[in-house]
Formats: sequence, C-alpha cells, structure tokens
Amino acid sequence: MSRGQFVMLMLLALALLATATGVVYAKYSSRKYFVELQRLRAEHDALNVEWGRLQLELSTWATHSRIERVARKQLKMHIPLGNEVMVIRP
Repeated sequence: MSRGQFVMLMLLALALLATATGVVYAKYSSRKYFVELQRLRAEHDALNVEWGRLQLELSTWATHSRIERVARKQLKMHIPLGNEVMVIRP
C-alpha cells in the first residue's frame, strides 16, 4: 500500500467517523425535540381545558338574571317608573 493510498484511507476513515457522529447527534436532537414537542402539546391541551373552564365560568357570571340580581341588591338599582323617565331631544 502506497503512502497516498494510506492517506486516502485515513481521510475516508475520518470522514466515516465524522458522518457517524453527525448521525448520532441528529438522532439525539430529534429525540430531544420530540420530547419537547410532546411536553408542549400536553401544555397546550391543559391550557385549552383551562380556557374552556374560564369561558364557562364567564358565561355563568354574565347571565342576565345574575346581573339583574347584583344590580338590585348591591347597587340598589330598579326599573324606573314612568314619572322617573325623561326624554331629551336635540
């Protein structure tokens, strides 16, 4: 085997080693990002559940009967009588 062939063989071996290391690193990165994706999907699902719960709570707090009850009890509001209504014209 000549010196040129030996050098070429060593370069190919180094290239093979670098390629193998690159493949291992790519696989490691792929797994790491997949785990992160799964974690983010679980967080997304949890946030969607929380959003739905908050929407339901908001709709409960905003019902007409509840608003009227709060207006009457806490704010001492009432429906105006006919003589309490004033019409303002421009």
